[in-house]
Amino acid sequence: MDVTYVNQKFSLWTAKHHNVSLQIAQFASTLLWNFMHFLVTIWYLMWNLVHMLESFLVSHEFLKEYKSLDVSKLRYLAIVIESDEARRISNVIELLQWVAAIGVKHVCLYDMEGVLKESKEIILAKCNARPWKGAETAEALVEPKLILEFTSVSDGKQGVEKAANLLFAQYQGVDQDKPKFTEALLDEALRLIGLSAIHVIIFSREFLQHDTESLFHFYFRLFTGCSGPEPDLLLIYGPTRCHLGFPAWRIRYTEMV
Repeated sequence: MDVTYVNQKFSLWTAKHHNVSLQIAQFASTLLWNFMHFLVTIWYLMWNLVHMLESFLVSHEFLKEYKSLDVSKLRYLAIVIESDEARRISNVIELLQWVAAIGVKHVCLYDMEGVLKESKEIILAKCNARPWKGAETAEALVEPKLILEFTSVSDGKQGVEKAANLLFAQYQGVDQDKPKFTEALLDEALRLIGLSAIHVIIFSREFLQHDTESLFHFYFRLFTGCSGPEPDLLLIYGPTRCHLGFPAWRIRYTEMV
């Protein structure tokens, strides 16, 4: 028998069995992957069913521990809503009415694009609430109402940083040892990035004529001075588990859900 013929036959036999082994391995790995995917799907399905059942029992007051909620420690609640969800104003109003019903009196509403700000008057009227003015008044103590604060990303540090970068870019090449930043320049920069410059009048015009370092101190005082209190609880409604740009310096000791 020719040796070459034998080698060819052996090579064909080896290749055939190798292909069969490879197909078996691929089939086994695919089967294992589908089985694992099935288990994970079942686990998530059961997890969602348990949460749905718990929500049903809580909402219908079948669970004794949820019948009376102690909200005495929840003095300030922040609600972060993704902008697409924020456009469903009726759902937001329903949520606020529920929050007011359980006894929460101070709520901060936040969305990145300021959608809730645009519907501020409607929300205040529907919820019989009043806007946050920075301090409690005698009227608020006599007739307590739900207090609502409306914020967006332009109210926070990011907006101030954008304004500072804008001024820096404009005056980077100016032949001047210490360029003067006037109130008009600050007003324009803040308006361009969407931040109201109403708080600028708090500071003297002399201060606004100082150097660049003083300007950044001014910015720091601006965004820390106009921020509200730190919330005790932060509720997040959105596709991702993050605070969506909510001012980080206001949530140092906040529980996020």
